[in-house]
Amino acid sequence: MRKFGMKRAIVGAAIAALAMNASAAHAASATGTAKAKILRQITLTNTSDLQYATIISGATASTVAVSTGGTRTCGGSLTCTGTATAANFDVAGTDSAVVVVGGDSSVTLNGSLGGTMTSSLTYSSATITLGATGGSFQVGGTLNVGANQASGDYSGTFNVTANYQ
Repeated sequence: MRKFGMKRAIVGAAIAALAMNASAAHAASATGTAKAKILRQITLTNTSDLQYATIISGATASTVAVSTGGTRTCGGSLTCTGTATAANFDVAGTDSAVVVVGGDSSVTLNGSLGGTMTSSLTYSSATITLGATGGSFQVGGTLNVGANQASGDYSGTFNVTANYQ
């Protein structure tokens, strides 16, 4: 029986050696790559306000529009004077990155002596591509002026956003 046990041990060792060689022959390996892209934090700065300038109201309601390029159109029954400007926002971040811009679609202006007016807002672009010095976008709007609108200085604030695409 000893002989038989020894043979069994040798055969078992041979099978184990073959199994180890067989699994080593079929082994494979690969490498993976870890990547990251770092973008500078976006900064957004208001450099000019949306300015409709001075408006003399009339007997009927009308509108005053300021384009994103700063051109003003004064509606019938209104008289407009002074310099109108679109709001301008500077964006800084990573060069060549695309930034999505947007914000509020309207703003309510409250009068210093009472009264309110609403302005719809328009954006010069939905996206901008930043250059080495950043980029900018403008906000224009259309102001609804009521018939015999109450006198006073009117103002209101609106929110804008800029996010990497």
